[in-house]
Amino acid sequence: MHLNQCLHYENGRNGAAIIRRYLYFSLGVAILAAVWLGPLPQLARQAFFAHMLMHMGVVAVAAPLLALAIAGGRFDLARRAPRLFAPIQASGVELVVVWAWHSPGLHHAARHDTAMLILEQGMFFIAGVFVWLSAFGGDFLSRGSRSAAGILALLLTAMHMTLLGALLALSPRPLYAHMEGYSELTAIDDQHLGGAIMLLIGGLSYLVGGLWLTGRLLRDPLLTPPERA
Repeated sequence: MHLNQCLHYENGRNGAAIIRRYLYFSLGVAILAAVWLGPLPQLARQAFFAHMLMHMGVVAVAAPLLALAIAGGRFDLARRAPRLFAPIQASGVELVVVWAWHSPGLHHAARHDTAMLILEQGMFFIAGVFVWLSAFGGDFLSRGSRSAAGILALLLTAMHMTLLGALLALSPRPLYAHMEGYSELTAIDDQHLGGAIMLLIGGLSYLVGGLWLTGRLLRDPLLTPPERA
């Protein structure tokens, strides 16, 4: 009886869920369009902070919105391949992608070669959606365990993002030899600003995501005891 009550509860929210999905999807696509089709790609050739705004816009803003739009629906790959979309595994993949593309050689290539920039942004997008969908998605009946793993995955991601952001923001010298600064910014000021953007946007995004999953875990009807007749 408890399971039937839970399923009825879930079905009763379908109408509102559809509206939320469209809203999340529209906002996610709008963010991607602003990041990729606006002035940032050209500005990122000169300014490190613009490159970081692109990175954070993709993985910390657009990716979670699109993952929320997909999670629980027919396009939710975490439901079709739950073992592949394991939250901790996804967090490890994003760690490798993010740190690799912030190595001096690959970062230099992405800033000065359009094809490499497209490759970088594409990998950021795929890794970002991979993490967020692994945390938010999956089958309704296994949502509790996935949410718990998702909280840990977002925490781990926030930690390595914070570490990289702090390295960029606190370094006493430019870490990328090709940096020339932008406008009145010196190269080191530009790098420090980029690191601060990563700390602020990335840290806040993954913190909010973890808190959202914690709230869902606590109020999930499958985890509350059934009412006695």
